[in-house]
Amino acid sequence: MKSFRADYVFPVYADPVKNGIVTVDDLGKIISVTDYHNPPDGPIEQLSGIICPGFVNTHCHTELSHLKEKIKPGNGLVSFIKDIQSFRNSDQKLVEDAIELADKEMYDNGIVAVGDISNANFSIPMKAKSKLYYHTFVEAFGFLPQNAEDVFNKALALLNEFKPMPSSITPHAPYSVSKDLFKLIKKYCEDGQNLISIHNQETEDENKFYRYKLGGFLDLYEHFGIDISYFKPQARNSMQSIIPLLTNKQNILLVHNTCTNLKDIYFIKRFDRKINWCFCPNANLYIEGKLPKIELFVDQGFNITLGTDSLASNKSLCILSEMRTIQKKFPAISTQRLIEWGTLNGAEFLGIDEDKGSLQPGKTPGLNLITGLDGLKLTPESKVKKLI
Repeated sequence: MKSFRADYVFPVYADPVKNGIVTVDDLGKIISVTDYHNPPDGPIEQLSGIICPGFVNTHCHTELSHLKEKIKPGNGLVSFIKDIQSFRNSDQKLVEDAIELADKEMYDNGIVAVGDISNANFSIPMKAKSKLYYHTFVEAFGFLPQNAEDVFNKALALLNEFKPMPSSITPHAPYSVSKDLFKLIKKYCEDGQNLISIHNQETEDENKFYRYKLGGFLDLYEHFGIDISYFKPQARNSMQSIIPLLTNKQNILLVHNTCTNLKDIYFIKRFDRKINWCFCPNANLYIEGKLPKIELFVDQGFNITLGTDSLASNKSLCILSEMRTIQKKFPAISTQRLIEWGTLNGAEFLGIDEDKGSLQPGKTPGLNLITGLDGLKLTPESKVKKLI
């Protein structure tokens, strides 16, 4: 057994324990969480900072890891998508090597589980041997109604390559999925488990396109030679247009939400959808130069999680870095709440909370040490060290 004592232990399922002690067995299974009045037998390693469970990254694109520092920041989502597509035929060995490094980076940064977006099979070898838990979201792209069935069948074929590893078919984003393709995915979600993760309202152009059929996406479709003459303005923004097209049988993760407002949140409450939110603030700053109004989502009754997005839109794959960015902009959001978002909430969405996400006896959630704090506040010097 090993025991670690720190200024605070955050079990997540219970209140923080001052001068807490965590004891684990040789396999990393939690034996106990106590305070210094009830120390366990044996030696105790003394640490300074916060001990918490391993982090859960609910939104990543390991396939894009080879694009680190390749795409200029601050040009907006439409330009970012064009740049991503220009690298789609990169050397497979280069892509696979970068995927391996991304997996190691997340492991070193205390991440224990990942919701990973895939459009190809490049990440399969890494995931088959990784120390991390992966759920792969196989994305379906296709804004032309006549292509819906073909796109869905190709996604289904790719999904079968990832099986039996945890995986599901998911729509990419409102601007890249036709109503017909949404319906096929919804029908597929009627039986079994098929988690959904969809990019949502990353840019105001997305809302503008759905409401008025105006904005930068018109240029994007023209750039890719896609005839969207069939599409009519919806008189509603993108999120309000697609929510009725999503399943009520599966958990749904709405990712980014950069331009989601309070009216949208109230709109969702009118539907019986199992909505979860994911914030990737560093990617939002990298692409659009703005952050979601995260404070609007707090205490609204929804599960909130954190993600890193990809190395094409982020300098690192580190959940603590995302927490630092949020707390700097929204100081009222406590470290305790951020740790919950980055651990247990993500584990609950991925359906692995029986083993990950909190420091409960019998679980093997991993142990992280957060240092460089000002009291219980994160600072620019805050770092994470993987203990177990």
